[in-house]
Amino acid sequence: VVNEFCERFSYYGMRAVLVLYFRYFLRWDDDLATSIYHAFVALCYLTPILGAIVADSWLGKFKTIIYLSIVYAIGQIVMAVSAINDITDANRDGTPDNMAVHVTLAMIGLILIAFGTGGIKPCVSAFGGDQFADHQTRQRSTFFSVFYLCINAGSLLSTLITPILRGQECGIHTQQKCYPLAFGVPAALMVVSLIVFIAGSGMYIKAAPQGNIMLDVCNCIGFAIKNRFRHRSKRYPKREHWLDWANEKYNKLLIAQIKMVLKVLFLYIPLPMFWTLFDQKGSRWTFQATTMDGTFGTLILQPDQMQTVNPILILTLVPIMDRVVYPLIRKCGFNFSPLKRMTVGMFLAAMAFVSAALVQIQIDIQNIIVKNNLISIPSQTFDITSKPEQGSNCGASVVEVEDIKPNTVHMALQIPQYFLITAGEVVFSVTGLEFSYSQAPSNMKAVLQAGWLFTVAVGNFIVLIVAELAKLPDQWAEYVLFASLLVAVCIIFSIMAYFYTYINPAEIEAQFMQGDEIDPEDKEKKAIELKSKDFVQQQNEQVGKTKM
Repeated sequence: VVNEFCERFSYYGMRAVLVLYFRYFLRWDDDLATSIYHAFVALCYLTPILGAIVADSWLGKFKTIIYLSIVYAIGQIVMAVSAINDITDANRDGTPDNMAVHVTLAMIGLILIAFGTGGIKPCVSAFGGDQFADHQTRQRSTFFSVFYLCINAGSLLSTLITPILRGQECGIHTQQKCYPLAFGVPAALMVVSLIVFIAGSGMYIKAAPQGNIMLDVCNCIGFAIKNRFRHRSKRYPKREHWLDWANEKYNKLLIAQIKMVLKVLFLYIPLPMFWTLFDQKGSRWTFQATTMDGTFGTLILQPDQMQTVNPILILTLVPIMDRVVYPLIRKCGFNFSPLKRMTVGMFLAAMAFVSAALVQIQIDIQNIIVKNNLISIPSQTFDITSKPEQGSNCGASVVEVEDIKPNTVHMALQIPQYFLITAGEVVFSVTGLEFSYSQAPSNMKAVLQAGWLFTVAVGNFIVLIVAELAKLPDQWAEYVLFASLLVAVCIIFSIMAYFYTYINPAEIEAQFMQGDEIDPEDKEKKAIELKSKDFVQQQNEQVGKTKM
């Protein structure tokens, strides 16, 4: 639990200020900063697949967490060092003399962090679950509740604190915005996380590696494709499903389980577009906030602190949705199925970007007003010859210059778009996880987890491509483009969902077991065990409704 709290604080704290570090320290333009930011996030959601394979097939969860946490901590330290202005400022003029050094260190740090955070992501929660016996379902449920509470606590505190640290002035020779402190505190938290985790080593139950189901799935699919290609002649009879070509090597139960997984993965195809929009709150929306007024009374809000609205709303909306909204919809007799909820979540995210576009238009209008004022400032000429200085016979004129105020569009106008995107996240992401686990075999939850994380990675790659290729002249137009794309994808997904048939994986597995040559009592026991595990996994993941 301590490890997860510190790791999430470290990750979200670093990520909260990252795009501003690119823009204002490394001096990249908005498009390049956005592209690198989303490339980093995408890598963070690709590496969990590698971490799961390493843990299950080679090192085990405990050693994987230890080794990759070390990599993670080193990456955070390198990031903090990369932000120290004075290491290349030989002439002490406040500007780095060799920006390439800072860029190189930053890229090395980000790659190490991506492998660290992604690699331990599938291991920590599973390792925590390993500490409980099968009969300790209540204790396990309590653990996961505390576990995911700490995830949100770490995210909330870090997005609140690290922007404050960034806003401080620090430096050896010249005073600059304190990015080293903003990165250094998350690095320190990661070191603490590692120390605490190692300190508990003697108390842990450490399950040995038992092979990776993802590799089994890939091998089975690969064999089916190769076998079908070898028997492509018309003289070979067709089979009901292309995966049935793996019957010669793999048992029917495994093939049936993979069919169930592929059925869900097919529904995942449109999902990356949601993440394309969702993760821009840490890039484009943060840039938008830098052009707005953050004054709240005596408090001046940093632009990257607006991201705090997301975890606050999550902690508020999740229980409201579960305890109020969904029960009320059921009482009204409306069948608000999981796939319908996900469709609504995608639509809400699209509306969030429409809201962001409207805010951007207000900013642009204000900028035009300011620009026009700088062109045509009202002036007055004063003749001061009536009061000449002693000994002076000269006349002169004085021009009165108007003080132009900065953009007065307030950051509070971003709250509606944050509300819509967070509501979309709660309805889409939480429901998507629940749906995936309910439709997957008990031994293939990890496969779908990897697939789900992969959609996040693809979504961030889409942002990277659009940011580099679209080059729209107005930012509001880009927001409208993304909103339109998601609405189109939303329609496609709703059609796919309409034709989807919900299944009970435990029942299907039990049917295939009846054909196996095992004792009837063992078959019944195995079927009950599968249903029980499926229920427990759903209960554990039920509480994991927040940030991954």
